[in-house]
Amino acid sequence: MPALAAELVMYTRDSCPFCRRFEREVAPVYAATPEGRRAPLRRVELPAGGIRGGGLNEPVIATPTFVLVDDGRERGRITGYLNDDMFWGLLGRLVAGIDTAEQTQEHRAETP
Repeated sequence: MPALAAELVMYTRDSCPFCRRFEREVAPVYAATPEGRRAPLRRVELPAGGIRGGGLNEPVIATPTFVLVDDGRERGRITGYLNDDMFWGLLGRLVAGIDTAEQTQEHRAETP
């Protein structure tokens, strides 16, 4: 398994009902999943007016927004939360994308 460099940043607000739903349905098991071990969850309170910069591809203005960060750069995002099935499907694709990129880099490093 590759070194732990990725994280899933959840931009949240206390008043967000979809954030609370995520906290009930996904958060209790997230760390125990392969995705959770590969990209630990970090919560960030989204300030009024949103947030930009800091390796983001575009501003974050809605909650919840989940940004997959690897090596300090955004690798993908999920905006919104409807249910756990949709979340896990989308997150699985994002995490597979960073795993594929790392495998490609490893292969290039090994090729003379």
